[in-house]
Amino acid sequence: MRALLFAALTMVALPTMAEKLTIERIFDGGSLAGAAPRGLQISPDGGRVTFLRAKPDDQSQLDLWEYDLKGGKTRLLVDSKKLEPNGEQLSDAEKARRERERTAGLHGIVSYQWSPDGKQLLIPINGKLYVYTLATPDAAPRQLDTGDNVIDPRISPKGHYVSYVRDQNLWVIDLTSGEAKQLTHDGGGTVHNGEAEFVAQEEMDRSTGYWWAPDDSAIAFERYDESKVPVTKRTELYADHTDVIDQRYPAAGTPNVAVKLGLVSPAGGQPRWIDLGKDPDIYLVRVNWLPDGKHVSYQRMPRSQQKLDLRLVDAKTLAQRTLLTETSDTWINLNDDLSFLKDGKSFLWGSERSGFHHLYLYGLDGTLKHAVSQGDWQIDGLLAVNEHAGTVFVASNKDAVPEKQVYALKLDGSNAGAPVRVSQDAGTHAATFAPDGSFYLDNFSSVDTPPQVSLHKADGSLVTWIEPNKLDEKHPFWPYRDSLIKPEFGTLKAADGQTLYYRLYKPAGFDPSKKYPVFDMYYGGPHAQLVANAWGDYFNQYMANQGFVVFTLDNRGMARRGRQFDSVIYQQLGAAEVDDQLVGIRWLKSQPWVDGKHVGVFGWSYGGYMTTMMLAKASNELAGGVAVAPVTNWRLYDTFYTERYLGRPQDNDAGYTRSSPLAWLDGLTSKLYLVHGMADDNVLFLNSTELMAELQKRGTQFQFMAYPGAKHGLNLPGQRSHVYHLIENFFQQQVKGAAVPVVPKPVVQPAAATTTR
Repeated sequence: MRALLFAALTMVALPTMAEKLTIERIFDGGSLAGAAPRGLQISPDGGRVTFLRAKPDDQSQLDLWEYDLKGGKTRLLVDSKKLEPNGEQLSDAEKARRERERTAGLHGIVSYQWSPDGKQLLIPINGKLYVYTLATPDAAPRQLDTGDNVIDPRISPKGHYVSYVRDQNLWVIDLTSGEAKQLTHDGGGTVHNGEAEFVAQEEMDRSTGYWWAPDDSAIAFERYDESKVPVTKRTELYADHTDVIDQRYPAAGTPNVAVKLGLVSPAGGQPRWIDLGKDPDIYLVRVNWLPDGKHVSYQRMPRSQQKLDLRLVDAKTLAQRTLLTETSDTWINLNDDLSFLKDGKSFLWGSERSGFHHLYLYGLDGTLKHAVSQGDWQIDGLLAVNEHAGTVFVASNKDAVPEKQVYALKLDGSNAGAPVRVSQDAGTHAATFAPDGSFYLDNFSSVDTPPQVSLHKADGSLVTWIEPNKLDEKHPFWPYRDSLIKPEFGTLKAADGQTLYYRLYKPAGFDPSKKYPVFDMYYGGPHAQLVANAWGDYFNQYMANQGFVVFTLDNRGMARRGRQFDSVIYQQLGAAEVDDQLVGIRWLKSQPWVDGKHVGVFGWSYGGYMTTMMLAKASNELAGGVAVAPVTNWRLYDTFYTERYLGRPQDNDAGYTRSSPLAWLDGLTSKLYLVHGMADDNVLFLNSTELMAELQKRGTQFQFMAYPGAKHGLNLPGQRSHVYHLIENFFQQQVKGAAVPVVPKPVVQPAAATTTR
């Protein structure tokens, strides 16, 4: 085991009365990250940076701002309150989209788009569309006559149209004439045009269902019919009423939607349908146009997800051919690396065929030219291509697994194994490049640096600050800076010899001669990494300040480590993950400053599932745990996610059974606190009711908290603070064994009754 310690905070003089960080301040007191913009974009002419910023008095209400690169000034472009002063009433479709995109807790301007000429911005809000013209900054944005409840709006690549989906059909509006035209007409009921189906939004990282040709000549669109998807009657329990929802939910082993891919002209006319092959049970995972506007590509997967075809279609004749095929003995992870180059002869493609995610250059005839990156490390994804300079930019954790850095590679493959690191500071760099790859925005943070945004040349040199977000007297975290405990990063070994990374916070005022209880927080599931050098780990910091050793370990099966690391979960979940977490717990217990009898675990979603599995399989190691919104029966979860790892239940019944905590409940003897939202449409509430029934049959005692009206994230007012108080109290009382002081609240007397005469 070797520890990786990051540099200590610069010491500053502290005031005599520093404030203590509280749960209410973390979850209900506004952002502690400071002026951290989101939705960063570079204007098409490269002269402006636009972003979304929260209002000072409402951190969930976003407005549109700009930074003028020439003048060096920041100004408010569009005030969301002026567009919709009476608040928002979102359609069910838009609510569902935001839940899938994890933006359900935000309102105001949550997205926007530049026109290709850089003169206008398209702003959707409250189901309506507005166009803001930069030449008349004082004029109110113009509302387009699209009707209400539109979703997924776009400006066409040439700027002639705005497209959108309304009432399950695809529409366009001509920006010159203002005429709106309906392009599809059979949407309604179980048929959707121009929309992404549930599993595409939730699991494929594909939120759209249509794609413009680069010359505005056509739109490729998805049509799906969910008539064969089983209807699940889902009861949503609210504080004052109950709704019974008929939701078409494709649970593992059940039918998916029937999908088609069509082409339609923005001028109207009948759609033309692309032949997706003889197998109707496929996934349409990606669609991309080529720069010439004459060809469109699509990627399809069979139900098994062990094969991926990239197909090229002539948009005029609909003739098509396969450019390449990927195969896997386990499953294929999707990516967004496909980039057709402007030379019209080649394209970049991301693949894990070597065991690590790398880039490859192909000719348009499907011939592999060479690898652009290679080695026992992997990229996170393609950031930009500068064809003129022959340079490709990627994100990767090549130099340090908990970090994300920007690297430059040669398009000719000459430095495939030795990329040039562009970003420098240790931490997490989320880069947004200009379209030509000539410069980039760097949204950077680390464990001791709040998110800050800067502009850099392609070689990494600093041009200017967009938002320095200094941790000084004006920063919202400044009063709590002495609560900031620097984590230690280190490594352990899994049973098969692979390296596991952990993050460890020692308690405030740490004394190595004392023994401390443990708060072990994890996620454990695929496509995630928690052990990261990034800002914002507030609750773990809080628990360390309450006297706990706070520990997080990324087990096998998680992201950014290559296929050998993630594929160990194939055919059975909750085995390797639990084994690895126990490696971490046993290492902790070997430390002289850990009280091995007072170790508890906490997780949410897949992490909640992990808590139920940990307690069922290893109660002898744990004092107890909290499981929030856990999957307890994978037969209840959706097709694309679950079958990727377990196959269909019909083909792997034993794997599904052994992947459920229900099979191991005789071993659950430690204390369990189960938590679930009563309107969760992602991990259905049924998961918790099944677990409760099985525990009750066995006479196993447990605690339970339900949140009326809450979805998967428990985002209704007060719920986040409530659940995290619950978690802290459980660890204080049931894990640490200490009494939790009850802070009396002032009694608010009801208003006196009055009589009207």
